[in-house]
Parts: sequence; structure tokens; C-alpha cells
Amino acid sequence: MYSFKDKVVLITGASSGIGAETALEFSKLGGKLAITGRNKKNLDDVAKQCEDASPEKLQPLIIVADMNNENHVENIIATVINVFQKLDVLVNNAGILESGTIENTSLEQYDRVMNTNVRGPYHLTLLAVQHLVKTKGNIVNVSSVTGLRSFPNVLAYCMSKSALDQFTRCVALELGPKGVRVNAVNPGVITTGIHMKSTMNETEYREFLKKCEQTHALGRAGDTKEVSSVILFLASDAASNMTGVTLPVDGGRHAMCPR
Repeated sequence: MYSFKDKVVLITGASSGIGAETALEFSKLGGKLAITGRNKKNLDDVAKQCEDASPEKLQPLIIVADMNNENHVENIIATVINVFQKLDVLVNNAGILESGTIENTSLEQYDRVMNTNVRGPYHLTLLAVQHLVKTKGNIVNVSSVTGLRSFPNVLAYCMSKSALDQFTRCVALELGPKGVRVNAVNPGVITTGIHMKSTMNETEYREFLKKCEQTHALGRAGDTKEVSSVILFLASDAASNMTGVTLPVDGGRHAMCPR
């Protein structure tokens, strides 16, 4: 039920973090991978790790792309179908995090976050659907606990992930009759360094991770493998009766209340 032999898997944002770990895990289970991202060097490194981990030493297809560029998004699907002739699994993982409140989040910031986190997956899914219907494939969107709960100072990000969750549910209803499942994972804080890349310096990031001991029921932040394992579960036949799910992988953060 967890074999992806002869399955074609497309993962966006695969050059680091959750996307890179997910690519590695799919490779271990025999998947034929197409990985995208903006950093060619990082993609090359991930591809090499995937090839080494693959039972048949399959080399992932590398597609350098920016999800904000419509031509790039169109090229992703066109290239995958040209090379593999089909698509079985789409993992919409690419995303960015920016901090800010209603008082200081500019329209430029808002557009950047919404375009990357919502418009990009929407466009890619729109193009991928016809191919997923043919294979009775499935989609896994990488959302966030911020799509399920409200947090201050990450307004645009929270809105984008909430939109992605609703996108997941709506598309699940639309594609269910055609045999295509659509689900999402909603991570809490995961030690990918995304916060340090976007909003924090090294000292602030250490303090932020320390605070996770109080903000997560399990007393810690999560790691990428804990998310990738759930992505693979949702993409596998083990989850064949699951669709429209937004599944927290957040150490219990979604259940926390201040006291």
C-alpha cells in the first residue's frame, strides 16, 4: 500500500525543507519524481540523494521554476507529461512565509504571499487535473496550522493557508466523482529554517524554537520527516478512502488554548 513503483510524482518547492524530505521518501518507495524549485544547485543536491535512495536508482526530473511565473507553471506540467506521459501524484508544497499585521502588511507583501501560496497551486492544479483524472491520481497540498487557527503578526500567511484549506475541500468534492482524491497536511512549527529565512535572525529563531515547548502539546517543534511521512500516507493506497481532509501534523498545536 505504500509502494509508488511506476507512479509519477510531482513535488513543488522540493529544493529544501519539507519538499526535499518528501522527494527523498517517495524515491525510497520507487516513485518516478519530478521536482521543482527556484534553486538549481539545491535541486541537484536533492536529486542526487533521491537517486541514491531509489531502489532502481531513478534520477528525478529537475524543473527550475518560479510559481509566480505563469509560463514556468505551464512548463512544469508540459515537461512532466512530455517525459513521463502521465501524472499520478501532485504535491503542492511550494510556499513562502512573511510576517506582518493589518497595520503594516503592504499590498505588495500580500500579493506576494497570496500569489505564491494560493494562485500558484491553483494554476498548477488547474493544468494537472486532466492528467490526474486519467490515472485516478491524487493531490496533497502542504498547508499549515495557520490555516486552521488564527495567529497574530502573520496575517497574509494565515489567510493564504486558510484559502488553501478551502481549496482542498472544494476540489475534493469536485474531483471525487472522477476518482481523484485531494487532501492537505497542516504542519505546526517544523525545523526547516523557514522562519529564519523570512522573518527572524539566528537568536530570535532559537528563542522561537524554545517557545515551542509551551505552544505545542508534545513540547517541541516537529521535523520534516514527520510531515513527509504523512504526505506519503495521504498519497498512498492506505488513504484510499480519505479526501477533503486537512490533517494537522503539529504536535497538538491546533488543540492548544492559552490559560
